[in-house]
Amino acid sequence: MKPAHSKKQQKQIAQERIKILFQEAEKAFSKNPALAHRYVTLARKIAMKVKSRIPRELKRRFCKHCYKFLMPGTNCRIRTRDGKLIIYCQECKKYTRILLKRKS
Repeated sequence: MKPAHSKKQQKQIAQERIKILFQEAEKAFSKNPALAHRYVTLARKIAMKVKSRIPRELKRRFCKHCYKFLMPGTNCRIRTRDGKLIIYCQECKKYTRILLKRKS
């Protein structure tokens, strides 16, 4: 039996669903943070299932340690220091550092 969609189509569908889940997480966070965290978990599972990457702008919207949805000013703190973006998760108390400047 032949699969219904090719791998390329599966990855494209997965990317669309991941974007939709992050949009829904953003909407649901103010009313129900647990639901927003669940949406992030589902988006990660979809990405892992089809071996697809989560886009960079969405990757920064959840904690790499506890996988919770991050809303700046509510459950995370964002600072810049020495050419790095520092995201502090107030759920698990861990930092994520992202380089802003490239070394020349």
